[in-house]
Amino acid sequence: MASLNSYSGADKAAVSLQGVSREFGKVVAVDDFSLDVAPGEFLSLVGPSGSGKTTVLMMLAGFERPGSGRLYVDGRDITNLAPNHRSIGMVFQKYALFPHRTVAENIAFPLRMRGIGRAERERRVKEALAAVKLEGYGERMPAQLSGGQQQRVALARAVVFEPPVILMDEPLGALDKKLRQHMQIELKELQGRLNATVIFVTHDQEEALTMSDRIAILDRGRLVQVGSPRELYQEPATAFVADFVGDMNFISAKIVAAEANGNLATVGGRTIPVHARNTSPANDHGLVHLAVRPEHLVVSPGSSPEGLIGTVDRLIFQGSSLSILIALPDAGRIRAQVDPQSPLAELSTGAPVTINWSPERAHVFPKAHATS
Repeated sequence: MASLNSYSGADKAAVSLQGVSREFGKVVAVDDFSLDVAPGEFLSLVGPSGSGKTTVLMMLAGFERPGSGRLYVDGRDITNLAPNHRSIGMVFQKYALFPHRTVAENIAFPLRMRGIGRAERERRVKEALAAVKLEGYGERMPAQLSGGQQQRVALARAVVFEPPVILMDEPLGALDKKLRQHMQIELKELQGRLNATVIFVTHDQEEALTMSDRIAILDRGRLVQVGSPRELYQEPATAFVADFVGDMNFISAKIVAAEANGNLATVGGRTIPVHARNTSPANDHGLVHLAVRPEHLVVSPGSSPEGLIGTVDRLIFQGSSLSILIALPDAGRIRAQVDPQSPLAELSTGAPVTINWSPERAHVFPKAHATS
């Protein structure tokens, strides 16, 4: 799997996982997983439930032992070290604060466990509180704080002993949407100020796109693709990635001819060009799925000989955008995203529309492996 990893040089990596596997009985949770994380990088592990992302994090933290492979932090083999000997910070979804200890005592706890003297503990706690913008909150109890403030205390506790790596397991999952979006920005800014290496597990692909330098996508325990948010969104390697990262329409089609700059495909009785760089091998019958993002569809009222003909199924107002659900004969239903101020907002259910897109905006995947 090393070819998936665009950051090379395990000796220079802050974290390196080399051929790591983990099984629970007959279930393979993580399968031959290799990945290097650069110093100061914010890397997110994403994937559907059961994809293995949390198991990878737990192996790095030392709470799970890999069945095979090696784990390194700053070039040091930590595979068989106990969790308290790894010098790794950890932030959980439920904060795990001590309810009977003050904020300052919670933050100081990792320092006490490491035998740091009182004066040095107080200095570091003060700096950690300032880093998460909670100056003056040291004597409060966790129950006196909001969810966002408790999360910041958990972050302060994770960074106070200056670990080389911080692991975060769904740390914002318990927050409401507005606070979660606010904390995404704060967390990313804090990581930048500390120049910390962060490995972040989330099921929320929008959260990963917002915060990450790179994203690693897992499926059934295997690493599928690694890249920047823009790379994964614009150049998905598989139909699984295309479907998982952002919204995507999949349209059944058939490759019918090859041309110098690409192929021709038929959809619903219409022939359309397919850009060469986006063309994957079709199955034995030439059947493929075209993958086009909703914002890349161009919708025009009425029927036109140029483009696919469909009918309006439903209009969905979403504040900053308008979604148009469009039924295509023999090709299913697709969704277009347009400006809510567009004249298209006046379309009625059943109205005919013509859909087009730039050939370079469409990705092509073999139908046998594409999402239905």
